[in-house]
Order: sequence, then structure tokens, then C-alpha cells
Amino acid sequence: MALTMHIDIVSAEESIHSGVSSYILARATEGEVGVYPRHLPMLVQLRPGEVTVRDEHGQEDHYYVSGGTMEVQPHVVTILADAATRAGDIDEAAAEQARKRAEEALANRSGEIDYARAQAELVEAAAQLRTIQKLRKNTRG
Repeated sequence: MALTMHIDIVSAEESIHSGVSSYILARATEGEVGVYPRHLPMLVQLRPGEVTVRDEHGQEDHYYVSGGTMEVQPHVVTILADAATRAGDIDEAAAEQARKRAEEALANRSGEIDYARAQAELVEAAAQLRTIQKLRKNTRG
């Protein structure tokens, strides 16, 4: 029997994933972090992007988190996300519109724009679009 750990992915609204897994991959502020069972404890900040969870049978599920923290213990990984969704549930048209709005806001040099907010919206929309593209690539190959 393969080594496993319990994974919980929770957003402010709901629990997105709870189950036994053999591996998790997430985008931390320092880079991608892959975790197997019995990993040393750590706490990392997450960037907007994809989280991949592989179950004990090798099947992968893909999620999108807009940021948050990931706590790793030897047999439990918990992601507390600002917002999270299954990658297949991302609204591509809405993400593309958000990206365009943020780019236009950054290009507009009037003094009425909050540049930090526009930049954060651009980063989040781009991460959602990357997650959709990666999911499509994984389902084709």
C-alpha cells in the first residue's frame, strides 16, 4: 500500500477538497512546492495559481487558489485559500474580461486608479487563464 496523507483545501466560502492523497503540488511565493507523505512540517504563502492533488491511485485533480497559506505536517496538508475553485469550474470568459479590464486600468494614467489593485487583478486573471490552459493540455495529453 502506498504512503498517503490527508489533504484539505478550504476557501472562505466552502471546503473544496478533503481526502486521502499521495502528492500535492502548489505555487508558493518562493516557487512550486511538491509535497509527499512524511514531509517535514512547513508553512508557506501561496501565489494565485493551480494546485494539483494526486490520489493514491494516481488520478489527479486540479484546483485554482487565489492565494492563501499551505500548512504541511507529515500526514496532513491544509490549504487555507482566499478563494478556491475546481479548475474545470473557472469561467474563462470572465477571467479574460478581468484581465482586459486590469490591463486597460494599468494603461490608463489618470490619477483615479488604484494601481496595486489593478496589478493584483491582472495577476489573478492571468493565473486563472494559465490554470485553464494547463488543464486543457493535461486532458489532451
